[in-house]
Amino acid sequence: MIKNFIIAILCVTSVSIYAQNSTASPYSYFGVGDLKATGTVENQMMGGLSVYTDSIHINLNNPAAYSKLRLTTYTAGLSRKEYRFETNDSKENASLSNLDYLSLGFNLGKGFGMGFGIMPYSSVGYNFQSERTTDQGLVSESFNGEGGLNRVYFSLGYELFKNLSLGVTSNFNFGNQNINSYQTIEDVQLGSFNRIESRIKGFDFNFGASFTPAINEKHTLFTSVIVNTQANLVSENTRSIGSFSTVSGIDIEVIEVDLAAQGLARTGVQIPTTATLGVGYGQDKKWFLGAEYSFQELSSFENELSPASNLEYQNAETFRLGGYYIPDYASFTSYLKRVTFRAGAKVSKSGIVVDNREINDFGITFGMGLPLGRNLSNINLGFELGKRGTKYGDLVEESYFKVNVGLSLNDKWFIPRKIN
Repeated sequence: MIKNFIIAILCVTSVSIYAQNSTASPYSYFGVGDLKATGTVENQMMGGLSVYTDSIHINLNNPAAYSKLRLTTYTAGLSRKEYRFETNDSKENASLSNLDYLSLGFNLGKGFGMGFGIMPYSSVGYNFQSERTTDQGLVSESFNGEGGLNRVYFSLGYELFKNLSLGVTSNFNFGNQNINSYQTIEDVQLGSFNRIESRIKGFDFNFGASFTPAINEKHTLFTSVIVNTQANLVSENTRSIGSFSTVSGIDIEVIEVDLAAQGLARTGVQIPTTATLGVGYGQDKKWFLGAEYSFQELSSFENELSPASNLEYQNAETFRLGGYYIPDYASFTSYLKRVTFRAGAKVSKSGIVVDNREINDFGITFGMGLPLGRNLSNINLGFELGKRGTKYGDLVEESYFKVNVGLSLNDKWFIPRKIN
């Protein structure tokens, strides 16, 4: 029964992931959009750490972790994010709710596991305006974008030697992006527009290694190396320009631009390789503390269809710190003692430089894992407070508060029948 229920949920909610618009950030204008957190709620609430692995939770970032699964695990995550945008002249608020991931993980034998799922990879969802005074009068410009990329993945993990596991994930990324700009002049009845639609798809691969030797009878050292290879995506593009009525908003003239003649009808989008190193230390089912460093050579990223004179890309890097604590995992008298408490922090240099100002991100996370029944299933609650960007010049300072809810269900599948 539970298997049929899970399959039904997968079919229904995968459509929701594909259809949703999961950001309101003006910084989704850059690159391929606002990159989404790819970890489960459990990992996100430890600052986004991927170095920690266990036998009952799926680790979406490190495929080597599938080798540790002992049960079939189904996990799903939901989030609600509250935004506050501030410039030197104005303040605005926005909020969005999203389905963040759906995943299934299986134990296929001693030290061998696999998993697959779907999640959003990036999202575009901005809408902003600017005004300037010229000899022609007051010129108003508006910019909006929507869409993003989704990701379907398949992972394998295998314990090559005792405490040493290797894994690989194949990701297929796909989605649409619509970018529009409009310009009007005061007292002029016609405005102009520029619309670009891109259909993007392509593969990338994620390789992971995890080494978790026991230091003594109680404590374990956790180490990991993760390399997300360069994503070589293909973008099929169309572009239209024309005029519209400033009174009714109806298009007056639409001209389809011949992008093929410019060599822009089919372009490549290369998202550079990201490498992550992690280390941690802890006592099983009691406590853990870890740290990670990620590096991406984002300076090689280019977008031929959306050049901006005030934009450049530099190398990106992220530092993460986090951990968990369980008062008494085996307590029979107190439910609260069996709750997992998690906390963490992250500092990220995005690699995006606008008007010579680097757009950085800082966030703190905390949450808890609540046991469900006796089959090691749990519901995970998480909270994140953060800030991105700056109010310098015409830029936007983005403050956010995010609430996460994750469900992790465990069950025994593929049990052979015994005949007496």
